[in-house]
Amino acid sequence: MSDFKRLSDRVWASPQITVGEVAEAASQGFVMVVNNRPDGEADDQPAGSQIEQAAKEHGLEYIAIPVGHSGFSQPQLEAMADALGKTDGKVLAYCRSGTRSTFLWALAEASRGTDPATLVEAALAAGYDIGPVVPTLEMLSAKARD
Repeated sequence: MSDFKRLSDRVWASPQITVGEVAEAASQGFVMVVNNRPDGEADDQPAGSQIEQAAKEHGLEYIAIPVGHSGFSQPQLEAMADALGKTDGKVLAYCRSGTRSTFLWALAEASRGTDPATLVEAALAAGYDIGPVVPTLEMLSAKARD
């Protein structure tokens, strides 16, 4: 059973997914899977290549934007914004717990001018606290609106 959590009309976050959950995502109408977890982070995690293969077998686009424990970088934020901008369909982003995916989604959306309060509210509704990045969200959103 999946643990996909709705962040917006188009984007969901999830803890680590399995090959079987890729099929479930396809059946739920997702069109893209974004992997925010580096390979080898835990011994029991499926390799990104396994998820990628399953995604392709089910007609889903797969994009890897791994985020390690060192934090987020501008290229990762831009890659996430680009990935989200490639489709109007449903996107499933995953990492170990879904938190990094949620943070990266919020940063990408703020960089496109989305109101930080809206992002915080959506993340909280999905069970994620993005409070630590609110100052960055505010800066990105203000910059995008200038």
